[in-house]
Amino acid sequence: MPDRSLVRLRIALTAFFALDGFVFAGWVVRIPAVKEQTHASAGALGLALLGVSAGAVVTMTLTGRLCRRYGSHPVTVVCAVLLCLSVALPPLTHSAPALGAVLLVFGAAYGGINVAFNSAAVDLVAALRRPVMPTFHAAFSLGGMLGAGLGGLVAGHLSPARHLLSLTLIGLLVTAVAGRTLLRITPPARSGPTRPGERDTHRVDGRTRAMVLVLGLIALCTAYGEGAMADWGALHFTQDLAASPGVAAVGYSCFALAMTVGRLTGTTLLERLGRTRTIVAGGCVGAAGMLLGCLAPSVWAALLGFAVTGLGLANLFPVAVERAGALAGPSGVATASTLGYGGMLLGPPAIGFMAEWLSLRAALTSVAVLAAVAAAIGFATRRSAYE
Repeated sequence: MPDRSLVRLRIALTAFFALDGFVFAGWVVRIPAVKEQTHASAGALGLALLGVSAGAVVTMTLTGRLCRRYGSHPVTVVCAVLLCLSVALPPLTHSAPALGAVLLVFGAAYGGINVAFNSAAVDLVAALRRPVMPTFHAAFSLGGMLGAGLGGLVAGHLSPARHLLSLTLIGLLVTAVAGRTLLRITPPARSGPTRPGERDTHRVDGRTRAMVLVLGLIALCTAYGEGAMADWGALHFTQDLAASPGVAAVGYSCFALAMTVGRLTGTTLLERLGRTRTIVAGGCVGAAGMLLGCLAPSVWAALLGFAVTGLGLANLFPVAVERAGALAGPSGVATASTLGYGGMLLGPPAIGFMAEWLSLRAALTSVAVLAAVAAAIGFATRRSAYE
């Protein structure tokens, strides 16, 4: 049986993963209302939204260093507080430049907490000796679904300012409860730095850095698909399959729900198949599902394809980040997360450009191609990175 402190630590980290998804999704569903409030054009809004991405990418690398110096637990709590406070700022702005400025802060907190709690989760996975990393990412997905659903329900009753302020209050309450547990428990020992401020005695050589980059590429391939499905999946149903807006929304919901189910069952899958087979099988299943989803002539076949894609891609990102952290500590998590987040940023605009040159169906096949690439990378590096 796991030590009681490890059980409490797992519960606290699960709460932070869920909180991250809940807060971020709550912000996303209010973007249209904030756009109207700031009187921003589509182009100006796009530039402002880049603030989230820019803040996250810049902060991720820095957070890895902070985790090595101060420990991942305190950094997680500080970033959670910043995330909860900053989500209330966008509705207070009245211009696109001001919105972009506050989104830089929000993005910095979002990127920071992702590196910090993934680093803490890597240490916990090693201490438990069980591949439980997918369950944390399942909590993020569930939190996102809850945040989006709640946002949809209150959108007609609460202003963006009141809604996002309520997210701040809920988030600070969760942080106070879960953070108290996190700060009281000493991080499990690992082969790298075991205590905040302790000098890292684990030498990260060139080969290890190369493997971390390879794992980051797998994360990139997976996140590319997530970003593309979120931004272009619904349009594929309405434009290519003549589906109603309601059915189009169900399409992405099938993908998101299947990904959540895949992550909830990820620990069992990893225990039975191992990391290499999980990566290879997941990439192949994701590729096959996406080919069905974007090339199928009927709505129902496309819905099935989207669900299969979600199941296939579900565990690739968690495995890649966990292994990167096991190899290189918080800096490995930071590198893999940054590459993965870059893939999520790259996906939507890349799909848009390809859709203009070719068609949306053809553009979405790039998701299948990159899923297959992730499977190929996993197979090619099977003796070096995973087992």
